[in-house]
Amino acid sequence: MAISLPACQQAQRFLTFPRGLHMDQYIPRRQKNKVVIVVGPTGTGKSRLSIDLATRFNAEIVNSDKMQVYKGLNIVTNKVTEEECRGIRHHLLGIIDPDVDFTSDDFVHHASIAVESIMRKGRLPIIAGGSNSYIKALVNDDLEFQSKYEFFVLWVDVSMAILHSFVSKRVDQMVDAGLVDEAREFFDLEANYTRGIKRAIGVPEMDEFFRNESIVDYETRAKLLKVAIDRIKDNTCKLACRQHQNILRLQNQLKWNMHRLDATEAFLKRGVEADEAWERLVAGPSAGIVECFLHEDDINLVSTISAPPTLTAASVIGTTNATAVAAVTH
Repeated sequence: MAISLPACQQAQRFLTFPRGLHMDQYIPRRQKNKVVIVVGPTGTGKSRLSIDLATRFNAEIVNSDKMQVYKGLNIVTNKVTEEECRGIRHHLLGIIDPDVDFTSDDFVHHASIAVESIMRKGRLPIIAGGSNSYIKALVNDDLEFQSKYEFFVLWVDVSMAILHSFVSKRVDQMVDAGLVDEAREFFDLEANYTRGIKRAIGVPEMDEFFRNESIVDYETRAKLLKVAIDRIKDNTCKLACRQHQNILRLQNQLKWNMHRLDATEAFLKRGVEADEAWERLVAGPSAGIVECFLHEDDINLVSTISAPPTLTAASVIGTTNATAVAAVTH
């Protein structure tokens, strides 16, 4: 879906100024560079949306997932595949040594460098991931970031009951794809599950199985494996709930510029119908909102000097009404 600036504004061709009105009132203030952030609980489609947006805008993606920054465990941490990336450049994805403790301060340092690099190429930085503490450290606690950039948050949300069912099935798919063998490569009798990539859900839960798989009979081995997989599912669902609560807290306490997109219908459907629902409810509206956000200063200037006032990005951002979004995107 191609979106252009005229879709977000209708500028008056001729402007008249009342007596006493000075042109310097309409000289735009120094604009900050724009950054788009995509958040949401695990499994809601943050990576998909960020890639969808990056293919429509001249954008690159900065990963903000705590476990996906590490090298290895691609299945366990559910990293996007090369095919899923669709040629979009990703930063901070699989670059950190598995045994290193990558802190919020480390993320701020590396993410700032990545965002600056993307900006120098004239592209839009899209920060996407489920680690809300990383994002808060960057956009809320880092004064240098605040001085340079203006950000907007797209929140991809799914009904918890539906999401829990989805992530449970996704774990089964990950097991089929080789999760057990991948996790086994990181098993250590002296393993510390509080450091580095070994904290990832899918590693600690397999510990008891790996310790006993070679010394128990087939039936016991199967039971231990089932217990481990069930724990992975349970802990993933608990993580999704915590992430959802964290987003609500950030929204309520910090008053971030945020728009919630309900993707539940897309998760309830299958095949082509699911893709159509995703485009209609998530990808399409997000693209329109981002377009308006990128040109918000231009729109607000036109609204100030034009009569009657036109619909601006500010009146769209934050709404959950798809009709209002459509009014400025089509």
